[in-house]
Order: sequence, then structure tokens, then C-alpha cells
Amino acid sequence: MRRSVGRNLSLCGVAVAMVAVGAAAPPSSASSTPRKVPVAVGYGGAVASVDADASAAGIEVLRNGGNAVDAAVATAAALGVTEPYSSGVGGGGYFVYYNAKSRKVHTIDGRETAPLTAGSDLFLENGKPLAFNDAVTSGLSVGTPGTPATWQSALDAWGSKRLGTVLKPAERLARDGFTVDDTFRSQTASNEARFRNFPDTADLFLPGGQLPVVGSTFKNPDLARTYQELARKGIGALYRGDLGADVVKTVNKPPVDPGSGYLARPGKLSTKDLKAYAAKYRAPSKTSYRGLGVYSMAPSSSGGTTVGEALNILEKTNLSKASDVRYLHRFIEASRIAFADRGRWVGDPAFEDVPTKQLLSQRFADSRGCLIKDDAVLTSPLAPGDPRHPGTCGKAGDKAAPTTYEGENTTHLTAADKWGNVVSYTLTIESTGGSGITVPGRGFLLNNELTDFSFAPASPDVHDPNLPGPGKRPRSSISPTIVLDKAGRPVVAVGSPGGATIITTVLQTLTGFLDRHLPLVDAIAAPRASQRNAAKTELEPGLYDSGLRAKLEAIGHSFTANPEIGAATGVQRLPGGKWLAAAETVRRGGGSAMVVQPGK
Repeated sequence: MRRSVGRNLSLCGVAVAMVAVGAAAPPSSASSTPRKVPVAVGYGGAVASVDADASAAGIEVLRNGGNAVDAAVATAAALGVTEPYSSGVGGGGYFVYYNAKSRKVHTIDGRETAPLTAGSDLFLENGKPLAFNDAVTSGLSVGTPGTPATWQSALDAWGSKRLGTVLKPAERLARDGFTVDDTFRSQTASNEARFRNFPDTADLFLPGGQLPVVGSTFKNPDLARTYQELARKGIGALYRGDLGADVVKTVNKPPVDPGSGYLARPGKLSTKDLKAYAAKYRAPSKTSYRGLGVYSMAPSSSGGTTVGEALNILEKTNLSKASDVRYLHRFIEASRIAFADRGRWVGDPAFEDVPTKQLLSQRFADSRGCLIKDDAVLTSPLAPGDPRHPGTCGKAGDKAAPTTYEGENTTHLTAADKWGNVVSYTLTIESTGGSGITVPGRGFLLNNELTDFSFAPASPDVHDPNLPGPGKRPRSSISPTIVLDKAGRPVVAVGSPGGATIITTVLQTLTGFLDRHLPLVDAIAAPRASQRNAAKTELEPGLYDSGLRAKLEAIGHSFTANPEIGAATGVQRLPGGKWLAAAETVRRGGGSAMVVQPGK
């Protein structure tokens, strides 16, 4: 039985949402789109994502006996249909898995890689960095896709179903269609001009030459056939077969409309790059916070080390008793410091000597956190510290370097099953709409992930660990996180899209839930701040338009408005085998939380 609970939710005195506790999902189809509900509580497992059809796909797999890994792959594949500007076969991501039997956390690095021929000058033209937009919408920006390899690697290691089985809900959704909402139309509209440069992209996403109409049914038969091919042939279809050959051809000779006049620079991807690709099982990053174990992605993502360092800095402050102003001030400053250190030290560990253990040491956090004063603001960009030699308070290493830009679109899902296994999985094609280039006849966009590399050293006098290289993974901010109690049982799992704002979104959600004792859906819905070692901190309207902004400015903070930061989801373990799934109440049109069975 579905029941609704109305509640006035707030953080820092700012009203943020009204939510409903929802039932399990009905079967997914364009004619019966599941109702979006941002929080659901029940048994048998749970799924939370930005999209109701995608969450329903995961619930369908759980109902049919699948586990959290099976459900996560099914949900991700469905997001490739309904969130094609954020994720899909042409992208990559990071997968964090908790095994209830062993009580251990495992991760998969499914990040895209640069071509084996790429050098540090990948984005230089006549010795100068390309304009960012020119680099994005080009073959140069496309890395070797890692998403299909991630799916198969997760299923091989921990799943209970075959890839073909868990792809069925997404294949059906692509064939039968889904209902266009305001978010899908607005994201299409923001990409309309560049989509029109590529006939295959325009034919797919601008049906009849027009923006898709809200309430209409959007079908993608090409993607349905691609999923069928992956189900039948396995991921070898991409990494060694015809699908991969089509990807390589598209990257190296982008199919531009000759009449558009657009110069889409060709990429350098080869079949050798596809054959050489492997998703990597990695040890998770780990830090202790308030007696809990916080597990996330180690490099090549900077998410785990940066969130972890900031938590270690914040642990010295009793955030549960801090005023709203002191809480936000400390959160902003810890973020600033952690980003300063991230920019200097984190890159692909196959190419860079990343001091992961030292970045996550409490000694290093203490040597950096002592910089924070309650009556003053640190200067940005702040110089990094040296985690290998923490030294005395405030001892800096190299010169300051600003945080490089990352596209702010991605998607995140969380899943749990009746056995207690949990998945936190963030997948992406980078910018909204990726490279803008659709593989002809295949129904999916290619990523622009390589623009997450530094185009040139951020500072000429400092080593930049994030320059391109052959087969190198660009640094990411993706931060799928699972928190365990002292007995090794899950407390909460969270994650978010949002480029570099992912780190601050996950950090704020965790501190809101663990320290400020907000219900998970409230911690997700709370108005956000994001400081990334920049002169100004970004604030969502709920904070920018509040009285807190003036109080923080009085300390010395400077702010700029950002209408929307991130789009988180999470799951929380409750007593007695019960799960709570939570998603956004408003951002991206609200998210979708579902459980297998709302009651016993």
C-alpha cells in the first residue's frame, strides 16, 4: 500500500522539500511510467537513481532473484536509454561494491583511457591549448569506452545473472520508448545547436528536426539493437568486434553535416586501443570518520582521497553542535584545502606516483586543517601541502594551481539487495551530451572524457599529474561512497553527478547525514555549497538567498550563485533487513527511490 508522509524539511533554516514514502515500482513502459518518489522504505532490496524507468529496471531484476550488482547494471543500462546525455555504452565510470558475506568493499575503475598514441600535447594546436568547446565537440575528446567492461567485470566478480539477462529491461525500454520530461527536453535544447552539426545525432535526438515534446514517447531502436548485440555476443562486440569498428570509424572521422561548416577535429582511437582496454579492480580508498569506515574510489579518481582528506580535517570539529555558520565555514575551508592538494598530487596511478595513503593520513589532515580559523578565510588558490612530509602547520609544497574544469553532467545510482549487498555506482559521458557525436546506427553518444585532462600544465613551475598520456586515464572527481559501522555493516551509500562538484556534494551529504543528523533524503535535498580552491564559493539559491550568506561574507567569504549543484542518490540500511532509498526532491526534476516490497 502506498502511503504519503508530508514533512517540512530544512537545513540552516532554509525549507527544501516535501517528500513521500513510496511503494515499489510498477512494470516500466512508456504508457505506464512509474511515479517519481524521492524516498522509499521497505524490504527485499532498494534502488535509487535520477529516473523512474531506470530504478524500475533495477527493481525488476531484484524481484527476479538478482542481487545488487545485477540490479545496478540493469539500472545503468536503462539510464543509458533515458539519460543518454549523461551515460551510456560510449562512456565510463566507477563502481563500488559491498559484499555482505565478507563484509568487504571492492571497486572497479571503468574510466575511459586516452589512445595509445596520445601525448601530453593532445589538446595543443600550434603550441597553444584548444578552446575548450572546440575540444569537447570533436573526436579528440573521445576516450576508449569503459562502461561495458565495467558491467561485465562486476557481473563476473559478484553478479548472479548474465549480461544478456540484466540488459533486457533497458532493451525493452529503448524499443518501446519512455516519456519525455522537462529535464530531457531542456538538456536537448541546450545541445541543439551542436547536435545539428551531426546528422546522426540530430536524427535521433531532434525527431523531425524539432526538440522532443514533453509528454511524448521517445524511442531508440538503434540502441535496442546495440543492447541485443551485447547480449548475444558479449562485450567483445565493442572491444574486438563490429561495434568497436564503428566507434573507431566515428571517432577518427566524425560524421559532420557538410553544410554546417563545423570543424570537428578527428580523434586518434584505434582497434588496438579497444583491444587493450581493461576495467581495473582496485582497492578502495579508506578513511575513518567518527568511528565509521568511509570507502570510496582511489585514483584514477580523486573522489576518495579528496572527500577523505576533507573528512579527516573536519573530524577535529564537533559539527553536530556547530552553528549553521560555523558548520558551513568549516565545510568550505576543508573543501578548499583538499582541492588544493588534489590538484597537485592525484592522477592515474599507472603514470603518477600518487601518495594515496599519505593524503588520507590524519597527520597530514592535521597539518592542513590547522590553517582554518573561525574568523578568517583562506586565500584561493591555496598552495598544496606535501603529504609525504606533513611537517608543521601550514607548510606548503608547490605553488598554488587552480582547479581545472570538468563537465558537470554524469549520473549516479545506488542499489541494495535482500542479502545486504550494496552498490554505489557513478557513470558518465562527461559533459551534457558528451562529445555530441552519435555512432551511426548504434543509438548512443560518445564521451568527451579526455577533456578532463589538463590541456597544458595548470602552473608552468609545478608538475601536473593530469596531463594526457598514452593509455592514461584522466583524473576524475567521481566519488561513489559506502560507509560501514564498526562491525563492517553498511550504514549508508551515496554518490552524485556534477563534475568537480561531486566531491563537495558527497562531502556535504555525508556530513549532513552523519553529523547534522538529517534524514538521508533531507541531507540530499539540502541547499549546497561548493568550494574547489577558487576565489569564490558556489551557492545554490537556498543558501545564496538566505541570511547565512551575509554572515559568511562578514567572515570574508565570496560567493557566486549556481542554480543547481549535483543530483545525489543514496541507500541506508535500517534494522530488520529494511532499506531506505533516497533521491533528489527537486534537482533534475526529482529522482526516483524504490524498494522491492514497501511492507513486510
